[in-house]
Amino acid sequence: MNLSALATGARAALEARHPEWTQWSLDSYLAFAARDYGDRQLVITDDKTLTYDEVIADKVRNAAALRSLGVRRGDRVGILMTNHADVVPLIFAIWSLGCIAVPFNTLYRRDELAYVLKQSGCAVVVAMAAIFGRDMLAEFDEIEPGWRRRDFSQLPEMNALLIFEGTSDPVTSWPHQLAAQPAAAELPQGSEASPSDPAIIMYTSGTTGSPKGAVHTHDSLLRAGYCNAFHHGFEDGRRAVFSLPLYHTYGLVTGLLSGLLTGGSIIVLPRFDPARLLAAIGRHKATWILAVPTMTAALLEETAKNDYDLSSLRAIHSAAAPTPTWVWQKIQTTFGVEEVFTSYGQTETSMVTCTQSGDPLEVVSVTQGIIALAGVAGISELEGQIAALRIMDPETGKVLPPGSTGELCAKGPTATIGYFRKPEETAALFTEDGWLKMGDLGRFRDDGNLLLVGRSKEVFKSRGELVAPKEIEEILTTHPGIAQAFVIAMPDERSGECGCAWIVKADPALCEDDVRGFLETRVARYKMVRDVWFIAEEDLPRTGTGKIQKMHLRERAEALLSG
Repeated sequence: MNLSALATGARAALEARHPEWTQWSLDSYLAFAARDYGDRQLVITDDKTLTYDEVIADKVRNAAALRSLGVRRGDRVGILMTNHADVVPLIFAIWSLGCIAVPFNTLYRRDELAYVLKQSGCAVVVAMAAIFGRDMLAEFDEIEPGWRRRDFSQLPEMNALLIFEGTSDPVTSWPHQLAAQPAAAELPQGSEASPSDPAIIMYTSGTTGSPKGAVHTHDSLLRAGYCNAFHHGFEDGRRAVFSLPLYHTYGLVTGLLSGLLTGGSIIVLPRFDPARLLAAIGRHKATWILAVPTMTAALLEETAKNDYDLSSLRAIHSAAAPTPTWVWQKIQTTFGVEEVFTSYGQTETSMVTCTQSGDPLEVVSVTQGIIALAGVAGISELEGQIAALRIMDPETGKVLPPGSTGELCAKGPTATIGYFRKPEETAALFTEDGWLKMGDLGRFRDDGNLLLVGRSKEVFKSRGELVAPKEIEEILTTHPGIAQAFVIAMPDERSGECGCAWIVKADPALCEDDVRGFLETRVARYKMVRDVWFIAEEDLPRTGTGKIQKMHLRERAEALLSG
């Protein structure tokens, strides 16, 4: 089978079908897709299925409910929900009103959640009553004591906090708001968004500690979705199964938005469970798996224990961290897939590089692929690619010649327009001539494939989620027994990378359990440190100007772990 020829044919079909799509909003594009694929399944879960037409009908009812709560064009609407089928019509309802969707990370702990709820300034938030065993109502009581009466003294920009399910109180029940809408509800005139309007705020951690909300427009999301479909060469009716959250670009763009272009379906799970995901492949005839390497490894382990029907699979996309060659080889033999892909991108840029159809495992396992092919999503000066990438000296800012190793910088139509309400961080994100600084070190091989070699920023990925060491350090140093804290990233078999902490004691009686117990109630699980070591202040490795040399702390950690 000529895989490259199949991809070429799929790309030609996409370009022939979408000559004017860049003039539309995301809501318009959903309507366009439904004209051809209305009776096809768009969202599939074990509990509920929605066709394209049903998503549109539910979208209109959701939009009417939001309008009744005072939501108007340009407002921000928050979503705190796991991967439920009803998230899809809700997010399109927000876009249909010309509003901005703000999907929150369901793993945030109370203090983190309180911060993003206030910083985002949402007019309305729709949330689940319980998330992975957590009582969210109790947490909301602590964050905003008057929320049940719609008294928002701590969150002054909020009009209402609605509970998706699990309450009968008409003031706080989202189902009650939906039921109160007329059967023949219609979208208000003049609410249509333009391509350049902000569509979403996606929160990401950064070196400054607190989460930052990257703002993307309708145009940038549409181009990113089209690029994913075009570069991969999605087949008609692609069915992608994943537990990746829809509050990340991976799940939202590579999963949902790119699938609209080929009448595809998403088969979503609320959380990662290898047995449930593998069972869903056979039950719903999934053709693609979207995952991160830690998930992929767990799926392989599960297939060794039990038998599953994987006959419908043809591809897997496993991104967000390096994956050894043996894992890819085992994927092909175990899953029987024709294609394996990996890619590179960020919340601020979506996918910018990706391996190609038919690439050998020697390329897939080592590189992050070529700059992604854009098709009609591109702009003329990019010559068919979704972005331009250049290599910059991270110290001087000087552009380096081809083949050099340095910090990656990107420019293209899928880049964020900046961080919400953070002008200083936005200014620091871009060079003076408008290139987005990605914070990762890499170089391009002679064959055009990107090879990542490290990070110029300290941010690392644990379980596919970004973690900012500075944020963890600031939390740790609020403990009265901790004088100083330094968090470094270390390799981890299950998480890809994990945080490890070096602690300078303020209280000699402080122990590892004290540190872990203090931290685990204040941060999401993926941010928890794996190892805790203590060090005397005078033993901290410093530069001549007194700055802590974390590279030497990492070397000491490696020596301790290897010994």
